[in-house]
Amino acid sequence: MVEQRRIALVDLLDRLLAGGVVISGDLTLRIADVDLVRVDLKALISSVSAEVPSPWGEPV
Repeated sequence: MVEQRRIALVDLLDRLLAGGVVISGDLTLRIADVDLVRVDLKALISSVSAEVPSPWGEPV
């Protein structure tokens, strides 16, 4: 039997943000087999730390 473990939502979010999460998706609006609108979504969600340098350099 598989042991069930309860994890608080805050702990789950902390674990996900520590490593980073990539969200991607596609949305297509189609009428009569004709694509009218297509939206591609790609997002990277990660935590911010003072120990990790910014990829854009120091602010002026």
